[in-house]
Amino acid sequence: MKKKETYEVIINEVLFPNKGVVYLEDKPVYIKNALKGQKVLIRIEKNKKDYAEAKIIDVLEKALYETSPLCSHFGECGGCSYQTIPYDMQLEIKASQVKKLLDDAGINYEFLGIQGSPLETAYRNKMEFTFGDDGKTLALGLHKKGKFYEVVVTRDCKIVNDDFNKILLSTLIYFAEKEIPHYNKRTHEGFLRHLVVRRTSKTNEILVNIVTSSQINFDFSEYVEMLNELKLEGQIKGILHTINDSLSDVVQSDKTQILYGQDFITEEILGLKFKITAFSFFQTNSLSAENLYSLTREFAGETKDKVIFDLYSGTGTIAQIMAPVAKKVIGIEIVEEAVEAARENAKLNNLDNCEFIAGDVLKKVDELDIKPDIIILDPPRDGIHPKAIGKIINFKAPRLVYVSCKPTSLARDLKIFVENGYEVKKVKCVDMFPHTPHVETVVLIEKK
Repeated sequence: MKKKETYEVIINEVLFPNKGVVYLEDKPVYIKNALKGQKVLIRIEKNKKDYAEAKIIDVLEKALYETSPLCSHFGECGGCSYQTIPYDMQLEIKASQVKKLLDDAGINYEFLGIQGSPLETAYRNKMEFTFGDDGKTLALGLHKKGKFYEVVVTRDCKIVNDDFNKILLSTLIYFAEKEIPHYNKRTHEGFLRHLVVRRTSKTNEILVNIVTSSQINFDFSEYVEMLNELKLEGQIKGILHTINDSLSDVVQSDKTQILYGQDFITEEILGLKFKITAFSFFQTNSLSAENLYSLTREFAGETKDKVIFDLYSGTGTIAQIMAPVAKKVIGIEIVEEAVEAARENAKLNNLDNCEFIAGDVLKKVDELDIKPDIIILDPPRDGIHPKAIGKIINFKAPRLVYVSCKPTSLARDLKIFVENGYEVKKVKCVDMFPHTPHVETVVLIEKK
């Protein structure tokens, strides 16, 4: 087997995240974006001692279960790779992949399956669209599959409410007619960078943020008027302009100003209100987040007169859901803006037993002089820092609830807890991202 050689293979196994496996010359070959049962033509991209990596050149035969895609952009856009899989099968695939990872790690636990999303389409409450070009004219949408510089105009995206598509298309037409240049990621010249749209599920409030460089002094008053004249299901509560002159292709703010209305929207989760700003972290599927947080509360068990630590607390959503039935909740989060939002949200919900600390969990847990009865963990994709996990174990909390967005990190961390006197009691998956390979997992961990 050599690099750039091609082979016809049938995918018999798919690992998280959406990685097909075949064996050639007794060596595993990993293939991104492959589906079980497909016959594909692959090209070897890397050939290591113990494994190889390959790329799909062509799908020769679809899997028997595959259906027509929901979206006209399927295959061209880089998202929603599970679109041709019936939703009940998507759930089975995700649950089985998580279970295999935990079983292979030697974890003993009760597996409670997976809970599907209340909405299979139009579920996302936030989208970051990118300005670019299609070779000739201005484009606005999502990155092309496997491409960094090319953009697909996603006017028919199915995982968002149609308000997103209307705002995207009207924005694209407006700036194309004005002949305003997009920011070129190669030359770092140009103006238009991103369009970020947020829309709440319960209150139907919309926040629009146009992100540009500082290279043109542009009057947005006509653009604001145009957006406000659109016929939308939801209501635009605020329109913002963010200046971002960083060289990296990320949405960040050097300066943000309000062009219209206010700089936040308000969502409701399990009877509580949460103020969401342009850069707040908030679960992207509001209705499924209610399932996730309800399960977290259920796994936490009896919380009356208990002290709870919410580590990696974000905007304090979990902390505030636990607070009404707890003695005290302490949240730690490294993003200062998220901590400020958490404090504001606690005031909004009249909760006076929540304390939010800004800083790295690794360092801030050393400053806590109170012992927790329950620890809730909701770390970023890479999981818990190896040094932080030792400090968390040293608290000797009787019960922990781990909310994970990446099962490979989860499996690694759970092994460490088990090796240090804990046992994994229950595991349940919650699907927050239909038509994608991603899944959330909630785990109950108890001290032996």
